[in-house]
Amino acid sequence: PGEIVALLGRNGSGRSTVLKAIMGLADARGSVAWAGTGLLGRPPFEIARAGVGYVPETRDVFTRLSVRQNLQLGLRRGALRPGDRLEAMYTMFPALAERRDTPAGVLSGGEQQMLALARTLMGEPGLLLVDEPTEGRAPQVVETVARALVALRRSGVAVLLAEQKLAIVLEI
Repeated sequence: PGEIVALLGRNGSGRSTVLKAIMGLADARGSVAWAGTGLLGRPPFEIARAGVGYVPETRDVFTRLSVRQNLQLGLRRGALRPGDRLEAMYTMFPALAERRDTPAGVLSGGEQQMLALARTLMGEPGLLLVDEPTEGRAPQVVETVARALVALRRSGVAVLLAEQKLAIVLEI
């Protein structure tokens, strides 16, 4: 808890595949455990319920839904005080607060990346898998994502980051 680990390697070396395998989205052999729960071989929804959140490189926002609606989809079942979670995400990502009623499909790539990260955080994961969150993004987006990851570390969330540029910025 509270640690950021960077998974480094050249393009095509399998960093994204490692994250997908942990999340149950790619075949894998061996063992991976989080908080005493074995993850390999389980379906993604069980892994998510075990407290693992995944932010893919592809962003995968629901383009016709508003920013607020996208965030609400990330709430974990039975979450207490969902309004507080929304406000926490708007504080962490002020650009999303300004665009809360905007369809996600018209957001910039950087805003969509922040939305994908915030939506995953709505589920309050204990372990966050983040794949290339700043690839091709503007310096302001890189800075915002870096600040968010540092805040998560301080709050006790563990982060497995597949990103070389951000690992350097965070001095991991």
